[in-house]
Amino acid sequence: MSEQVLLTIIQDIVFFIILIGGGYLFGKAFYRIYKGEPVLFKNTTAKIERRIFKFIGVNEKEEMTAKKYVISLSIFIILGFIALFLILVFQSLLTLNPNGISNMEWSLAFNTAWSFVTNTNWQAYSGEVGLSYFSQMLGLTVQNFVSGAVGIAVIFALIRGFVRKETKLIGNFFVDMTRIILFMLPVCFVGAIILVSQGVPQTFLGNINYSSLEGANGTLFLGPAESQIIIKQLFTNGGGFYGLNSAYPFENPTAFSNLLEFVSIIWIPVGLCFTFGKAIKDRQIAEKTGSKKKNQGVILLTAMSIIFVACLIITTVAEYTINLNIPSNVSTIGNLEGKEVRFGVGASSLWAVVTTAASNGSVNAMHDSFTSIGGMIPMFLMMLGEIIYGGVGSGLYGMIAFAILTVFISGLMVGRTPEYVGKKVGSFDMKMVCLVILPPVILTLLGTAATIVLTNISGVNSGAHGFSEILYAFASMANNNGSAFAGFNANTTFVNVLGGIIMAAVRFIPMIAVIFLAESLAKKKIVPETDGTLKTDNALFVGLLIAVIIIIGALSFFPAIALGPLAEFFG
Repeated sequence: MSEQVLLTIIQDIVFFIILIGGGYLFGKAFYRIYKGEPVLFKNTTAKIERRIFKFIGVNEKEEMTAKKYVISLSIFIILGFIALFLILVFQSLLTLNPNGISNMEWSLAFNTAWSFVTNTNWQAYSGEVGLSYFSQMLGLTVQNFVSGAVGIAVIFALIRGFVRKETKLIGNFFVDMTRIILFMLPVCFVGAIILVSQGVPQTFLGNINYSSLEGANGTLFLGPAESQIIIKQLFTNGGGFYGLNSAYPFENPTAFSNLLEFVSIIWIPVGLCFTFGKAIKDRQIAEKTGSKKKNQGVILLTAMSIIFVACLIITTVAEYTINLNIPSNVSTIGNLEGKEVRFGVGASSLWAVVTTAASNGSVNAMHDSFTSIGGMIPMFLMMLGEIIYGGVGSGLYGMIAFAILTVFISGLMVGRTPEYVGKKVGSFDMKMVCLVILPPVILTLLGTAATIVLTNISGVNSGAHGFSEILYAFASMANNNGSAFAGFNANTTFVNVLGGIIMAAVRFIPMIAVIFLAESLAKKKIVPETDGTLKTDNALFVGLLIAVIIIIGALSFFPAIALGPLAEFFG
């Protein structure tokens, strides 16, 4: 075993230890927020909460039905989209623009506004030359924060659906949003200070032009970067302040910043699994039915982790064992094309799997330069619906949708009404589950097909790899990820408009479905477990859940993958 491979294994083990430890702490904190209890600076936070509720005219004790919750969420999102769109198309007229960045073209602004409002952060531009500091700070950073908080608020509503009985009330959207943001503000502040200590810039100075000793000209891109970077990672946004994202030394200067940035991508998604498990466990104990039951959140987290580890192994092995077609007496350390030498194959492979398992999309290497199999795995993780940890809130409710589908399929096999954690699953619930699972699948394939058939494609490679570049782009947009194979020129009016519509649809159709599913579950009684109830807290259920996820992913996307990365591999 080479030294590089050994270091990669140690790195991955350390990553998981930090991930689970930090995720558990976040899970405890979010459970308290879900219960309405301040986590940090309790007395001060409670006072601030009351003043905010009074200012916005919200009664914290008044809860919402699904219809009112959806209306509140929709108004909040539409206003956010309009505000961000206007900032982008008029940024040259606004302040904090020392580099003289011009207004963003309308279709690109349309795409970018939906991208950040939906927590996708797909970027068809380079941030350092396409956006003013005002647009970055007051436009993108705000949406980085609130779009993630929206996902957490929705998973809170779904958890209440499982915990409550015979009620239509699933919480208050504005109360949940306020409490989530008040907790995350100091957390992000501490993270930002740590990144500043590593050398990430936070300044209002303009870019610096220089000439090297050899006479070559260049530019050092500065700006208020670090305040956006920690937020984009913790809330699984991923859009880079700079075009090269976390492969750029100013955005990710050191090995420690690299570790902090990719661990923070999935700390909250992992933590919310613990939050869900704690809520269900407490309900079961209250009903005196849960003393010997395993944590339901840990069961879902186990299924996620098994798939994640398998994908990580495949990607890392593919990147280390590439055939470079060089003499056998020359030592190699894998495929370093498109990778930062300071991170190497191991850290680049881990980041690629982390960022596409979550709906993050930040990169510290160019995925277009990965091997055919190494690039296929990040694409496949997105195609699963970004449920392997996934986005903050959205990953967990996507995985819960698959868990409900699993018990439904199992119930059909034995002729029994399916139940999940004490709630019977009816026809309406399954319709909502389908609306969670199917839109990303359909729109990935339709977007890819429409672009190939209806446009004159430029910038892509020829053959199977070129098809992979387009397929990856729409898998990214249709699963709220944001990463890309760099070869595809996505900045066209057609792709910008189509991509914006797709990003909006795949974010809000499933989200609205989850909210109505939450109300449907909340209205039901809690059903006592019997001998005929499918156990959802054992290894068998983990295996069934993984099988359903893989089968649906394989059936939906195998033909497209066969035309892209598999054709490239065997070609």
